[in-house]
Amino acid sequence: VAAAIAGNSTLTIAKTVAFLLTGSAAMLSEAMHSLADTMNQVLLMIGIRRSTRAANPAFPFGYGAERAVWALMSAVGIFFLGCGVTLYHGVHTLLHPKPLGDLRVALIVLVFSLIVEGIVLVIAVRTVRQNSKGRPFFRYLWREADPTTTAVVLEDAAACVGVVFAMIGIALTTLTGNAVWDAVASIAVALLLGAIATWLVARSRYLLVGPAVPVEVRQRIREIVASSPVVEHIALLRTRVLDTESFRVAADLEFDGEALASMLEDDLREAYPKIEDYDDFRAFAALYAGRVVERLGDEVDTIEAAIQVEFPKARYLDIETE
Repeated sequence: VAAAIAGNSTLTIAKTVAFLLTGSAAMLSEAMHSLADTMNQVLLMIGIRRSTRAANPAFPFGYGAERAVWALMSAVGIFFLGCGVTLYHGVHTLLHPKPLGDLRVALIVLVFSLIVEGIVLVIAVRTVRQNSKGRPFFRYLWREADPTTTAVVLEDAAACVGVVFAMIGIALTTLTGNAVWDAVASIAVALLLGAIATWLVARSRYLLVGPAVPVEVRQRIREIVASSPVVEHIALLRTRVLDTESFRVAADLEFDGEALASMLEDDLREAYPKIEDYDDFRAFAALYAGRVVERLGDEVDTIEAAIQVEFPKARYLDIETE
C-alpha cells in the first residue's frame, strides 16, 4: 500500500501536467485514475492502522474488520470519483471534440506510468502469492486475501490496462487527427474503473457480512471434533470469518457420558468400598460430579487446542453442550 501511494502520487502530478499541456481527455482520465488510486490507498492505509488496535470489552473480537470497511469506502471512491467523473468527461469530449496539443508529451508520461504501475503491481502480486502458499491465486484473492492488498492488486492491474487504453487512444488520435479516439479511450478507462470498483465493493461486502470458512476447512474441523472420544454427536457446527486473520467456530455437541465415566473408572473403584451410607454416597456424588465437569473441560480444551494447532486463525472457539 505504501508503494502504491508513492507511485500514484508521482503519476497524478505527471499526468495532470501532461493533460494541461495537451488537453487530452484520455490523459485527464488517467490523471483522475491516479488521483483516485492515491486517495483510496490513503484510505486503505488508515484501515490498516486502525485494524491493528487490540481487542477490548467494547470490541471483544478486535478491529480486524476495519480493513474491509475502509476498503469499501475506497471502492466507492473509485466508482464515483474515478469512474463517474472520467466517464462524464469522456462522453462530453466525444460529443464536443476539441483540437489537441502535442500528444508526444502524453505518450512519454504514459510509458513512464506503465513502468511505475507495473512495478507496484509486481510487488502486490508477489505479496499475495507469498501469503496464498500455493492456493489458487484468484480464489485466494476473493476469499482470503487482505482486502487492502486485494484493492492494490486490482487497482494497479486496472491502472496498467488503463494506461494501455490511453496509449492506444492517443496513438490513434495522433495518426488520424480525430479526437474521437481520445474520447473513446477515456470512456474505456472509466468503464474499467467502474468494473474494478464493483468487484471491490462485492469483496468488501462479502467480508463484512461474515461468510463461513471454506468447505474443506469446515470439514476438517468437523473431523477433529468428531475424533474426540467424549463427543457422541455434533448437533451444530457454525463458522464465521471475522477478518482475514481470524475466524470464529461455534459447536453444539452431545457428549458421551459413558465415555467420561470410563475415563474416571479408577476414581469409581477407589471410592466404592468407602461408601457405607447415604452421607458417604452423597459426598462421593458431589466429588464425582466435580471431577466429571473438570474432565469434560479438559476434553473441550483438547479439542480447541487441536483445532488451533491446525488452523491458527481459529482464534475464537465456542464449544457447548447440546
